[in-house]
Amino acid sequence: MSSRVSVVVPAFRNADYLALTLDSILAQDYGDYELVVADHSSDDATSQILERYASHPKVRVLPPTPAGGGALANWNRVSFEARGEFLKLVCGDDLIAPDALRKQVAALDAHPTAVLLACKRDLIDAHGRTVIAARGLAGLDGLVPGRVAVRTAVRAGANIFGEPGCVMLRRELLMREGGWDNTYPYLIDQASYTRIMLHGDMVALREPLASFRINAGQWSVRLTKQQASQAIAFHKELRGHDPSLLSAADVMLGNGRAVLMATKRRAAYHWLHHRM
Repeated sequence: MSSRVSVVVPAFRNADYLALTLDSILAQDYGDYELVVADHSSDDATSQILERYASHPKVRVLPPTPAGGGALANWNRVSFEARGEFLKLVCGDDLIAPDALRKQVAALDAHPTAVLLACKRDLIDAHGRTVIAARGLAGLDGLVPGRVAVRTAVRAGANIFGEPGCVMLRRELLMREGGWDNTYPYLIDQASYTRIMLHGDMVALREPLASFRINAGQWSVRLTKQQASQAIAFHKELRGHDPSLLSAADVMLGNGRAVLMATKRRAAYHWLHHRM
């Protein structure tokens, strides 16, 4: 029989943190889950670390995903191998709390119209120290119509739902949508959530049940401009597909905030780099 939850890990050059990630998943106080992981042909010790978990009864270590194809290739690889009713993708350097699966499944079971759940998360540094606690959701709480959640995110100019480790979604809908949406690579998570949420409601769980590890050296001026420009293009596309979803004012506000948020994020990463 299939597990109710599939936790999938698309590992790539995660040798420094992968064991911590997998251990956080295997430490869950909820038992009805499987863990599917694949290495994206990394050139570090990621594959050797995975060998230590291959015999665990809850773990399926897939053969390496061929190099190339960006994040999409491995995200889809592990997701298409999943068998559970619910799916949670956890990147190979992030963490989830021991009660994350139990609380998220319970919240989705309590709200049958929900197609996706997102929780708050802590931002941690390379040493696991909390940099910013309980971030995300922009005031959303409880059961929220999906269209309202999508509009709130656009107006915020940011991915208020967090990284995939914060999210649990109905796997069948992701499959129906053809997998993860990489039209705008810096928004692969938010764009995919959006497509799912247009099918129903979402649940905003304000408890931090995930930790996202930030890389102090990864935020450049070029990346800042690219992320902002991709967010602006994404907002335009959403309004073009369904003008009733977003007003022109929503898009204008979101575009301005997307530029501001990207600049603030770069400043925060610059500060963190010097702090470390």
